[in-house]
Amino acid sequence: MFEQIEEVDVATTSLVLDVDTEAEHDLDLLLDDVEDLHHLSSAQVLEQLRDLTTERNRLDAVIARLARHAELTQAVEVDGLVSVRSWLIGHLRLSGADASRVVRVGRVMEHVPQLAERFCEGSATAAQMDVVASAVGDRQRAAAAEQGIDLGVFDRAWAEVATSSSHRALVTAVQAFVEALEPDGVEPDPIEQRSLTMTTHADGTVSGHFELDAVGGEKVKTALESVVQADRPEGDLRSRAQRQGGALVQLADNALAAGGLPVLRSVKPHVVVTIGIEDLVADGTGPATATTGFGSVISAARARWLACDAGVTRVVMGPEGTPLDVGRTHRVVTPGLRRAVVARDKTCVFAGCGAPHHWSDVHHLVHWAHGGETSLTNSALLCEPHHTKVHHGFRVERDPGGRWRTYRPDGTEIIIGSRIE
Repeated sequence: MFEQIEEVDVATTSLVLDVDTEAEHDLDLLLDDVEDLHHLSSAQVLEQLRDLTTERNRLDAVIARLARHAELTQAVEVDGLVSVRSWLIGHLRLSGADASRVVRVGRVMEHVPQLAERFCEGSATAAQMDVVASAVGDRQRAAAAEQGIDLGVFDRAWAEVATSSSHRALVTAVQAFVEALEPDGVEPDPIEQRSLTMTTHADGTVSGHFELDAVGGEKVKTALESVVQADRPEGDLRSRAQRQGGALVQLADNALAAGGLPVLRSVKPHVVVTIGIEDLVADGTGPATATTGFGSVISAARARWLACDAGVTRVVMGPEGTPLDVGRTHRVVTPGLRRAVVARDKTCVFAGCGAPHHWSDVHHLVHWAHGGETSLTNSALLCEPHHTKVHHGFRVERDPGGRWRTYRPDGTEIIIGSRIE
């Protein structure tokens, strides 16, 4: 690990971005007064777009290199995290996809110096770099070396294409490298070919996109079709897409009801909905009344619908809006206490994390062996890596206002979005 750190190229660790002060001044003017845009000629507008895009590319290059340096030096451990990607998501509020792109690009830059130079000059974009980064990972570089393929030749070609042709042309040029590695066609790898992304929208609805290899796709289509064909009531006017969507939910229902899914932190997976008792029994309480285990907000009517065929757990809330204690009778956290902690904390409470509750443990703020109660006030939801961190010097505590705070071993607080002093 430390040998790898010592081998970091000086050019990677010594980063200086020389921003033109006149351009910076122009940018300040544009940001301060949008009306100034109306005083620009068409030629000036296009010139500003060209110049600012170049500066953005240069900034993206510096960000990617800094991310790579942070990865090699394990810099994010100062904030208790184990990956640069998680730090970018938690501390800079990047999406998972954007954080992954930054890390990928930072890793590939040292292997394609010609293209990286164009990136640093601002003539190549982060998106172009990611096209290369997605195709030139550790496995591909090893295969190229084994076959005697000179990556430098491709690097020079990519640098030229990136700065003189369209984005699509670079995609084609990178595909030539992939084909050179596998002249008889790419050997199918189900692990790399299978992906699923889901997005939860403000109204709680979920959309997604998935890609599967031929065999995996056949399995999924077969399972869905079995449900589609078994559920064809007379007069069903649903479209094919709607029937398949219903079949997917039914498959999930069947799997959850069967009880054969992996147990999550001593609890069988189940749909969780939290709602006030008054909202559950009263009508007209609004469209955004209840919350699900994954954070979606749903209406009281939908919660009541779920409650028709559900187990109901009563969590009595105290005067300050927190579930009441379980007491010190139990050393090991009971399922009831865990439900109370999840209801309060929702996710891992370590600063910059937010890992879902089903990845998390209930941590005793004061260990039970030292007299700490097994109670709500002495509990915090922490994912496994941060549970370990807290047992090795980091500390979390809940202030009187109900806000969780995280402290490093030296006593300084981790503040999201702030500079490290």
